[in-house]
Amino acid sequence: IRGADIANYRDERLEAGKSPITVNNELILISHLFSTARKEWGMESLHNPVSNVRKPRLPPGRDRRLGGDEEQQLLERAEYPMQELIALALETGMRQGELLSLSWTGIDLKRRTVSLADTKSGDARAVPLSRRAVRTLKSLPRRPDGKLFPELSASAVSHKFRALGRAAEIEGLRFHDLRHEATSRLFALGLNP
Repeated sequence: IRGADIANYRDERLEAGKSPITVNNELILISHLFSTARKEWGMESLHNPVSNVRKPRLPPGRDRRLGGDEEQQLLERAEYPMQELIALALETGMRQGELLSLSWTGIDLKRRTVSLADTKSGDARAVPLSRRAVRTLKSLPRRPDGKLFPELSASAVSHKFRALGRAAEIEGLRFHDLRHEATSRLFALGLNP
């Protein structure tokens, strides 16, 4: 496999409508395969063809924040359990998948923390809980299985959140933007990452 082969692959994926981020992630995976083969599988003379190819230009990152009364509009239109999910997202900065996988076993209301074992980075971390987050958690029903949001899936959250945005006449807001909003608010309070 040569650099030209990788470049052709890159161009075909982009022409097929794959996003630059997706194609870049695929190239990272291919590059990792070559590095692993060279470093760990005894193929020291193997050349990594991905290193000779330009990566797709990535779009600028999103910088969508809640404006005006958008938070209030969303929460007024949201019903259980979306209202609680949105409130926790804004208070904790947790990812959607982390929120959906929450169970009472990882929550310590006295210490006001949530322990996350399974994160995107693969590292466990503790998330501090604000008073509002604790009130929101206390309002949730306790289920025998300990899950907080068993009735929600990632696709259901996306669908319901888009519907809430349309109902509130809010444009261009995604659920993940709540994470950016939360971290921006924490940063404004003087907290570091």
